[in-house]
Amino acid sequence: MSIQEKPEHHPALWVPTLYFAEGLPYFVVATIAGLMYKSMGMANDRIALWTGMLGFVWVFKPLWSPFLEAARSKKSIVLLFQFFGGASLGLVALALHLPDYFAVSIALLGLVAIASATHDIAADGLYIASLSSTQQATYAGWQGGFYNVARFFSLGGLVVLAGYFEKRMAVAQAWSLIFGMLGLSMLLLAIYHLWALPAGRNVARHADGKGAMRGVWLTLRDVIIDFFQKPGIWLAIAFIILFRAGEGQITTIGPLFLRAARAEGGLGLATAEVGAVYGTLATVAFIAGSLLGGYFTAWRGLRRSMFFLILAMNLPNLAYFFLSTAMPSSLGVIGAALSLEMFGYGFGFVGLILFIMQEVAVGKYQMAHYALGTGIMQLGYVLFKMVSGAVQGALGYQHFFLWVLVSAIPVLLLSRIVPIGRHERAAEADAQPAAV
Repeated sequence: MSIQEKPEHHPALWVPTLYFAEGLPYFVVATIAGLMYKSMGMANDRIALWTGMLGFVWVFKPLWSPFLEAARSKKSIVLLFQFFGGASLGLVALALHLPDYFAVSIALLGLVAIASATHDIAADGLYIASLSSTQQATYAGWQGGFYNVARFFSLGGLVVLAGYFEKRMAVAQAWSLIFGMLGLSMLLLAIYHLWALPAGRNVARHADGKGAMRGVWLTLRDVIIDFFQKPGIWLAIAFIILFRAGEGQITTIGPLFLRAARAEGGLGLATAEVGAVYGTLATVAFIAGSLLGGYFTAWRGLRRSMFFLILAMNLPNLAYFFLSTAMPSSLGVIGAALSLEMFGYGFGFVGLILFIMQEVAVGKYQMAHYALGTGIMQLGYVLFKMVSGAVQGALGYQHFFLWVLVSAIPVLLLSRIVPIGRHERAAEADAQPAAV
């Protein structure tokens, strides 16, 4: 029996931990790092610019994904980058005590990002290669579920712990402990996966490594050419990038607003309080929104749902405008507002994923084009994340949150123009019996 049909261990023993290990370093780079730099006194524009630049790694990861096929097994790639990512996180912990800690830690977080993005490719490949089609469908929900457990663990657990440490020791020391724990977590996961993961061997490799590499280059070129020859692709690219205009800004500045002093227009929450409201109930709301968004779209169809999905993702950002004007001190009120925002975020984000899957990735290279589409999706996030700090600094928090709402108007207009559902309609037409 092949590896694809019979993994060495039951999927329940490795799928949850594999996708937890996939999510953990991503949330570290995307969110945890920003909160750490805020606690250490960095300005919002500097935080947004440099942590945003780290996101380019996920933009370009589809370009090196074909070369991983030359590895003898996908398991070896997964383990390599789990160990490498864990070691890099440990080095971040040490770098925070250096005089030029910011530059050194950003460089090390760049290594974490490279390890994480490469691990994503290998982990998804291992999942596909090691499970049958039925098993893939069975455990698909586990992927997203445990990926978001990493969000809960990092934002709801370690950030709260960081706040506890900040009250008892120097900030740099507190965050060194957190990054040390993160590095240790990745190393322990890698050690466990030495035993738990299936081999995921590449059974169809070329005997001639040089010929294999040439074949990869030719295939990659063909994939890219075919992608940009799709009808309406540039309109689709604009739609994908603008879809994340509000999200890229609000998810960057939102947590920093919660931490900023009230004299600066922020809510003045302690680090532990941010972790409590953002990483617990709000994360649950995000997961619930994602599930309901999927059911809503399945019920109405993507074309009829898209406008409402975009509204759902952006209108709840009014919660931040409310917080910036009402300036509540109650954690219950703040948590309720953030939960509403995160619910809408999860509900609406489904639309972008399905648009890439059903409209952009359809064709000869479905998997590769989906990877390119998600790279463009990450580009939209990164571009708006990078400028968000400068925009907030120029406008202040209240006007910035209004600007975020205005940022959703272009994609709302595009949703009325960009072709959606054409492949679905074509399939339905082909399925209709011919007239007699």
